[in-house]
Amino acid sequence: MASITLENVSVSFPVYSASTRSLKNRLIQSATGGQIRADATSQRISVVQALQDINLSLQSGDRIGLVGHNGAGKTTLLRVLGGIYEPNSGRVAVKGSTVPLFDISLGMDQESTGYENIILRGLFLGLTRQQIKARMDEIADFTELGDFLSLPIRTYSAGMQMRLAFAVSTSVVPDILLLDEGIGAGDAAFLNKARERLQRFTERVSIIVLSSHSDELISNMCSKAVLMEHGRILCYGPTDEVLERYRVLRG
Repeated sequence: MASITLENVSVSFPVYSASTRSLKNRLIQSATGGQIRADATSQRISVVQALQDINLSLQSGDRIGLVGHNGAGKTTLLRVLGGIYEPNSGRVAVKGSTVPLFDISLGMDQESTGYENIILRGLFLGLTRQQIKARMDEIADFTELGDFLSLPIRTYSAGMQMRLAFAVSTSVVPDILLLDEGIGAGDAAFLNKARERLQRFTERVSIIVLSSHSDELISNMCSKAVLMEHGRILCYGPTDEVLERYRVLRG
């Protein structure tokens, strides 16, 4: 049975060669929403506290929405759940296979062809070469990239690369899906096709964690929500209650 447990998880990033009292720090803080403090060992190092003392427990069947302003910590939390970031302190326990549908170009190489990147991305997601080979034709057909799949992906537009990564990422149904609403897949016709595929995909997943600025999307997809601010969880509970508190905070 899939599950996610976070206990007192904190993530911070050092910012070297910046005065803790500088205009640069004030600009970073306003842009990221994170908390910036001086490192105890050096006044020349600032630290962005991206997550602080996060406690969260998710079980099979949970559909969780992450809400909050830009820089609140939503994407950082997704990256911790996906194993991309290691916490500086605390414990993360994830049971079940996980597919991150954000930063989905991870595991891809600009100098390799589309076909080669299907293999690379598949391996990154934990598939065997045999499993990738069995899915190759279906993935290639879904991308609608045709002969471009034989070219290095550095020749692709951003939308073409997104199509390729999306097709590979949704070719395997995980236990846990980590999703950012910012994912796009190209033109309007293909986007409709991608949405239909994603709908079928999400129906078969045990746990979904979705980061979004859309109250409507969170309401439609999630039974619970987490409101984040400055790297902390302000509240966690039924979606309608959390969204109402978020609307109050936004004024």
